[in-house]
Formats: sequence, C-alpha cells, structure tokens
Amino acid sequence: MKKPITIHIIIEILIAALFWFVWWKTLPAINIHAREIWVFVFAFLFFTALNIMAWRSRGYGKTSFMENMKIRSEQRKTARRFKKGAASSDEAGSKSGRFTSLKQLPLPVWVIIVAIICLGIVPIFSDSKLLHANAYSSILQVEEADATELPDAELTNKIALMDTASAEKLGDREIGSLSDVVSQYAVTNYTQINYLGDPVKIAPLDYASFFKWFRNRQNGTPGYVTVSPVKMDAEYVKLDSGMKYTPHACFRKNLMRHLRYSYPTKIFWGYHFEVDEDGKAWFVAPTVTKKIGLFAGTVVTGAVITDPVTGDTQWYENDKIPTWVDYVFDGNLICTQYNWYGQLSNGFWNSKLSQRGCRKVTESSTSAEDGSFLSDYGFIAKDTDIWIYTGITSVNGDSSNIGFIMSNQRTSETKYIPCAGADEFSAMASAEGEVQEKRYEASFPSLILLDGDPTYIMVLKDKSGLVKAYACVNVEQYNKVAVASTQDDCIQKYKALVGGTLSAEDAIDTNTAADAAVDSDASSGSESSETNPASGAGSTAIDAPTPIDLTNAEEKEITVSKMETIDQNGNTWLYIVDSENNIYSAKYADVLNMLLVNEGDTITILTDGTYYRYP
Repeated sequence: MKKPITIHIIIEILIAALFWFVWWKTLPAINIHAREIWVFVFAFLFFTALNIMAWRSRGYGKTSFMENMKIRSEQRKTARRFKKGAASSDEAGSKSGRFTSLKQLPLPVWVIIVAIICLGIVPIFSDSKLLHANAYSSILQVEEADATELPDAELTNKIALMDTASAEKLGDREIGSLSDVVSQYAVTNYTQINYLGDPVKIAPLDYASFFKWFRNRQNGTPGYVTVSPVKMDAEYVKLDSGMKYTPHACFRKNLMRHLRYSYPTKIFWGYHFEVDEDGKAWFVAPTVTKKIGLFAGTVVTGAVITDPVTGDTQWYENDKIPTWVDYVFDGNLICTQYNWYGQLSNGFWNSKLSQRGCRKVTESSTSAEDGSFLSDYGFIAKDTDIWIYTGITSVNGDSSNIGFIMSNQRTSETKYIPCAGADEFSAMASAEGEVQEKRYEASFPSLILLDGDPTYIMVLKDKSGLVKAYACVNVEQYNKVAVASTQDDCIQKYKALVGGTLSAEDAIDTNTAADAAVDSDASSGSESSETNPASGAGSTAIDAPTPIDLTNAEEKEITVSKMETIDQNGNTWLYIVDSENNIYSAKYADVLNMLLVNEGDTITILTDGTYYRYP
C-alpha cells in the first residue's frame, strides 16, 4: 500500500504546484469579495477531492479494476433482494455502491454543490438590487449645481479636446524621432492628468518584448511622453533614473506582481501612470471593496502609489491621497454608480415599472463585447484636478439630455447640472453633418460655458486621425453650429452666430475669417446697444490677428533641421529652421500635415520667406 499512497502524495504536490503557478500568473486577491479567489479555491478543492477519492478506492491497475467491477455487479444483484424495510434498502444501497443518502455522495460532488451555492445561489440574494436598492443608490453622493460650474470659454487652456487616438499619434511621432528609444521601448496607455494647472495626456515607456526587458532590465525604462491637448504637441521626458517596476517587466519587477506580493488582500481596480508637480514618475493603483453582499456594490477605498524606480509602495485612504494624484475614481465606475443612483433612488420596482424620476448617463452607440452599452465621457481641468463629465438622459433611450454630471476623479465629488438639450452623440453628428463633404469625424466633445450658454466643443479629424478643424454646438439648439480651423476662431464665430451677426452658412465655412465676423459683431453690437441696451452681442471688440497672405509665395525645397511650437495670442505656431538657418512660421492648425515630418526630412513648402504652408 505504500506505493499507491506515495503516488497520490506526489499527485497532490503536482496539483498544488499547478495551482500555485496559476495563482502566480493570474494574481487574484486573497479576499472574500474577490470572485476569482473563490473560483481558484473551489477548483483546487475539486481536484484534491478527486485525488483523495482515487486514493480511497480499493483497486489499482487493470486486473484489480476488473475484479472490482465484478464485485459491484454481484452487489447490485444482491441489492435487488432487499426491497422490504428501510434498513434492508439502506444496506442494499451501501453494498451496491448506489447513493441512497447524502452521506454517500463522493467528496468531489460535495465540492461542486458548495461551489454552486457560494458562487451562484448566495449572490442572487446577497447582491440583489431587489433587496438592496437603497444601498446601491446611496453609494454615490450627488449634489445639485448650476451651469456656472462649467469652465468658461475664456480659459481655453483648460479644455482637453484631444482624444487618446490623436495623443497616440503625436506620442509615437515624438518617440519615432529617437532611434535609441523606439527600438527598445513602446509607449503604453495614456492617462489624462492636470500637470501644473494644464490638462495633459501622459504615458510611460515600457519594454517592447521579453528579450528587450532582459537586455535593459538593469537600467529600466528611460522616461515618459507628455502630450498637450491644447497645444497639440508632444514631449519626451527623460528620467534621471530608469523605471524598473513597470507593467511589462517580468518576474518580481512586474508591476502587478509587485503590488500583489506587497498587498495580497487588496482588490486593485487597475493601475495607471502619473507624475507629481516635480515631474517625478509614479504608478497609481486604486483599491476597491464590495459594499453589498459578497461581490456587488464596488466602492473605492484608497490607492497604492508605487515608485517605479525603487519599488517603494504606500497605500493611502481616500481622504489622505496626495493632491497631485488626479485619477483614483475610474470614469466607467462613476457612470455605473450614477446609474444606480439615478434608477434605484425610488426603489427597485419603480425602476422596472413606472420609472418615475429614473435617469442614466448617455451611452455610446457602440456596444461592448458582452452586448451591454458603453458609457462615454469627456475631461475638464478644474481647480487643479481632472473632472469627468457626461450627459444625463431619461431611461427611455431618446437622443436628448436632461442635464450633466461633473465628477472629480480624485475625490469622487459629483455635481448634477440641470440643462435640457441634445446629447453628446447628437451634437457630434450635427457637427459632422455640417462638413460631411470632407468626411471629418468628431471626437467626443468637451462642455464649456459661452456667454452663459452650455456649449459642446470638439475637434474634427480626417481619416488619418489628424485634427483638421474645431466645432462648437449649442446644447439647447444643436442646429447652431460653428466650424473653424482654430479653437479661438471657432469660439468667436460661434459667439457671432448666437449673437445673430453671422449667418449659419458663414459659421460653418472654414475659409471664413473669424475676425470679420467679430468686427461685424462689434460694429452692429455698438449700434444695437444704443437702441437695445439689453443686447450683449458683440459689445466687446476683439483684435483680429493679421491675416497671412501667401498669394505671391513660391515653392521651396528645404531640409528641416529643427521644429518648435510657440503660443502667441491664444494660437499655437509651428516654427521650422532649415539647413541654411532660415526660419519659417505658420499657425499649427494650418500645417497639421507637419505632424508627419521629422527633423532631417527634406520637404517642399510654399513660402514668402517668412511664413509658409505645407501642402
């Protein structure tokens, strides 16, 4: 008997080793609120029970197995004779090998039964919205505010219009110019943060493959990329010391593995990259728990902040998280919590039957892989923090909003702003329709306040993802649309359109100069103010930039030796220096194809010696 016992001990060791490897790869939290650890434990118990049952069996090998089959056949025949009396029936069942009572069920079957109860039946009651509607609706605290909470159009440097896809193009272009970096590292996921008062998208460099990690593991990854959604430029920042603990590092230097070993019981809600006000790199991993039952009612409890250079970690509760951290509460989680608040505040049955007062966040027209709709939201830089905003609509699924919410991603402070009008996707479709011959695509808009009116502002991109124009759409009357090649011109044209001094046709003509509209607005406004003092349209004249005339310009072939962006009067200018040290300038919005040009490239430009255009 020693040999069979030894075999089963070895099998059990192999089972334990296999499940340790699975845990090492998947890294589930050792926490009763983590569904993954329950699945992991029950799977381990099931295979262990199979091993124990096999160990307890009486026969080993083919001969013994056949003998056991003959014995069981004889037992079944004997069992048929015991049909009278409970005792005789129990004895027959025991001898025949049939399960006539729960006590006779094999151990693996018991494991499966308990797993079904714990993972399937118990959550039906413990996590049910029917039984816990009030608990769900009270997770997110929402206060009512007004439209003055929205960022004013005068603070255009606070409007983050660039989507992640455009940021990736700029970041890849910046890294592509660094041959020693692009060959070893890749730019990973971008995070929207507020850096020194301005909205910035930021992403770390990470190892491109296992072999590149192995080659560079001693030095770590060298830096990160910042992309300005306002200036539409990218910058590579090199760190004094390389980051060794990153998402794509291997073994103990892998960020998620390092976090799990340091905090085995914490449930992490992903992780992302941020920098503090001194430009020092950090990884921030929000932690969550389940407030309702075992697996429902996700709430954020704090965040683990990791120094990727040294691996030092520190967990902070929500109210003690450093103020430079911008992203703790995930936008999708906030949208989910608001839907609980908006639909379950008056009870579960109200959300299913009369639906009185029920509302939800606007949903993307693109559905998720599981068939559910996706929430979408924009970003606003406000009070040194990043806020998300999204529209609020009724649950009947129409294309209008009844208001908006703004939520602080660091503190989860959430404000509801009542404002009836078109939803974000209707505004995007309206802007695209005005320039449909150019087939531009609108990015998800931001929300600003223009002369007291809530207004959507967005970028329009071509098929290659380059920003070609800006659009403003009135929330309450989404047929009022202004389009221009620069953000400032778009805002001025929109003001003139709403003020009645610019026609709808001129407002969407990208060749129409905004200064003409503003001058007309100013002159007509001064006249109308004498007869109608209440009218504020165009009461303030705005100095228009000097137009650039390149009618007499000539084509010139140059070799680009340097490129720099400079902000002047609210516009971003792109300066280039050729190999002969001649300097040429142009509004960045007019030469967006320069995004495809690298220093050292030879190009042909249209120039008068000072200004230029790049076809």
